[in-house]
Amino acid sequence: MAQLVRDVMTPGVAAVRPDASLVEAAQLMRAQDIGDVLVADGDRLLGVVTDRDIALRAVADGADPLTVNAVSVCTPDPVCVAPDDEVASAVDLMRRYAIRRLPVVEDGRPLGMVSIGDLAVSQDPHSALADISRAEPNTGT
Repeated sequence: MAQLVRDVMTPGVAAVRPDASLVEAAQLMRAQDIGDVLVADGDRLLGVVTDRDIALRAVADGADPLTVNAVSVCTPDPVCVAPDDEVASAVDLMRRYAIRRLPVVEDGRPLGMVSIGDLAVSQDPHSALADISRAEPNTGT
């Protein structure tokens, strides 16, 4: 029997409004210890903004992260998977589009994320990537 995305995804959604500043998005990433947040208008997914998007699409150009909003630097209309899709389908999408994370969406509503780390833990639990993905975050203390 094929494994489903719902079995390996990280449930829950870290999201910001489209008009949220990049500072708000970065603060949420820090608080949740994640590298991306969804940009959503209510239950409607508009895009994904990553820490890299903030650095390269705003800060590197000298933009003020207090005044630039999340929707202006996010990747719009992200590639998504459904919770009942097979894990192999998620892997194929990540390969095809060279992406590390996929929003898990059902009936247009974001439910969680599936990352390359989630897949490594599920598919190859003894790999270095799986070990890193399971590791506790380094808080610098």
